Amino acid sequence: MEQISSRKNPLCLKLKKLAADGGFRRETGLFLCDSPKLVEEALRWAGETVDTVVTTPERVLHNLPPSVRAVEVTEDVMETIAPSKTPQGVLAICRMPEATLPETLNGSRYVVLDGVQDPGNVGTILRTADAFWADGLFLVNDCADPYHPKTLRAGMGAAFRCPVWTCGAAEVAALLKKSRIPLYGAALQSDTRDIRELDYTRAAAAIGSEGRGLSEELLALCTATVKIPMNERCESLNAAAAAAALLWEIARGRG
Repeated sequence: MEQISSRKNPLCLKLKKLAADGGFRRETGLFLCDSPKLVEEALRWAGETVDTVVTTPERVLHNLPPSVRAVEVTEDVMETIAPSKTPQGVLAICRMPEATLPETLNGSRYVVLDGVQDPGNVGTILRTADAFWADGLFLVNDCADPYHPKTLRAGMGAAFRCPVWTCGAAEVAALLKKSRIPLYGAALQSDTRDIRELDYTRAAAAIGSEGRGLSEELLALCTATVKIPMNERCESLNAAAAAAALLWEIARGRG
């Protein structure tokens, strides 16, 4: 077990930069897990991606894989390097999974997020997608970084179980078409259908940001648009709530 007591140690500076700098995360192919729960999920579902685990003396993790670098830091150092306001004494550096789009999609249920920039919403939707048996999540048009600390915390470990790809709208539409998976966009158009009327044996749901909805680019690529039945006095749901309703409806066909 290595021990570090200086805030200026290179590892401490690296941890802070991974938490704050999305460009650095992409450049290094690394990201930071902040909390015992996230680190536990990383070790359980993607242990081979865990590079380094950092703990305080009270939070030492035992039985780590031999390949994992184990480091102990003082409480004051942890308060400096942890991105959360109330550090829980456990951090981990993990390697990002393969980000290349697959040649074809063999699953049945996918989610496409269009311009959803709030990390909490993206993480919550990923967690919901994982809960309702989705096979992957696509992020298009400047969605929040899936490896931002806030996204990871909201996802509660789903990032280690449900694949996430960042790509262009045309790319995901072409991949879905090649895989014979219809893309249903949550939007109100003249021919929009009730979500309860469609066949979801294989399907992808597209959800836009709360303020702007789906972009014209992605709308043009949708097979159809769908609406969630709700009280007439309510205009819309936020992105995470809309995703939950759509994913539940899609999951009902799973049996």
